[in-house]
Amino acid sequence: MKKSLVLAMAMALGVTASAYAANPFSDVPAGHWAYDSINKLAAAGVIEGYGDSTFGGDKLMTRYEMAQIVAKAMAKGANVDKLAAEFADELDNLGVRVANLEKKADNVKITGEIRAHYEDYKDTADKDNSKLRSRIWIKGQVNDDWSYTAMLQNEQTFVKDGNSDNKGDEDTKFQRAFVNGRLGGLAVEAGRNNAAIFGGEILSHRADRVKATYGKDVKLAAEFGKLSSTDKGCLADDYYAISLSGKVGALGLEAVYVDVDKDENLKDVAGNKLDNKIWAVGANYAFDKNVGLKAGYLKGDVENAKGEDDGWYAALNYKGAKAAKVGSFGAYVGYYDLAASTMISNGWNTGFANDLRKKHDGFEGWKAGVNYTFAKNIVGTVEYVDLDAKDDSNADDKTLWSQVVFTF
Repeated sequence: MKKSLVLAMAMALGVTASAYAANPFSDVPAGHWAYDSINKLAAAGVIEGYGDSTFGGDKLMTRYEMAQIVAKAMAKGANVDKLAAEFADELDNLGVRVANLEKKADNVKITGEIRAHYEDYKDTADKDNSKLRSRIWIKGQVNDDWSYTAMLQNEQTFVKDGNSDNKGDEDTKFQRAFVNGRLGGLAVEAGRNNAAIFGGEILSHRADRVKATYGKDVKLAAEFGKLSSTDKGCLADDYYAISLSGKVGALGLEAVYVDVDKDENLKDVAGNKLDNKIWAVGANYAFDKNVGLKAGYLKGDVENAKGEDDGWYAALNYKGAKAAKVGSFGAYVGYYDLAASTMISNGWNTGFANDLRKKHDGFEGWKAGVNYTFAKNIVGTVEYVDLDAKDDSNADDKTLWSQVVFTF
């Protein structure tokens, strides 16, 4: 093995020789120029010598012997792409996959999560829901600039609306299918994905859309989409949104405009769906790495029975559970006063919040929750919501939500 090759291979492993035991080869003296590198490679299991405690440094090496060393170095994570290319045929004969030398990983990655949740809420009577949701995520690399993501979801119902007779009902949907990439200076997403406009306060729902974003510190984004018609009732025929966001130190700012074509939840006296336009401005401030405050003002284009077409919210966050960090936790609390036309469909854990919007002109009230990581990739959340309708119906939403999420 050439001097430069031994040193390069040892450096590629990124571990100092002093961390290992004494050199196992009797024919490599401590003063030899390759002593440290050979010691390191031997300790890492990349080279083994000839089984008689000798290294045989003066012997000629066959291409197959060299291919074995390269294969072992690759398995240890060493960056030996040039060597792998040189010995590709021999590596193939050894059963080593080198189809993508730059990535060192399969082109397609599969991850997933399982969520069990229980919801206790008040509608016209006290009711509860319970489901098990499984999600399988598939991500494939198209090329250096583009990737594809898909998600398959299955839901199994244990209890629905307080009726355990519904147990066993299940539903499986192909809920995500989109590509991400770059076109010049634009970051582009196209396909079916969850659309979260204005932090999810205006819209948090699956949509078929195209979104383009320009900029890094200050971002200008535009998207056009349609809310998924696979749900019960299409929430809107079409929508488009434009947003401008950026940061000034610890302060984040955002302005959003959304134009909604025929919102199902906003209808005239004849029952015809109405168009809507929403303007919103928001800010969030990080006091430190643990505490953050966010607030927003929203204005719609359709007044409710009391003449209201705007709203606001403020929420405080403390830390947050991280799936990879056992014992990490978080807490949050927020107050909301929102007329119906300030939202398209929010992503709250209580489905009754959207009923209050649709049937009762909007809502006002608060929610609070805590989350905790019990074990690696196992996170639990408990949340309480207390909302009152904006009309004079005395309708309200008091929901206790709990869930445990397992990710893999």
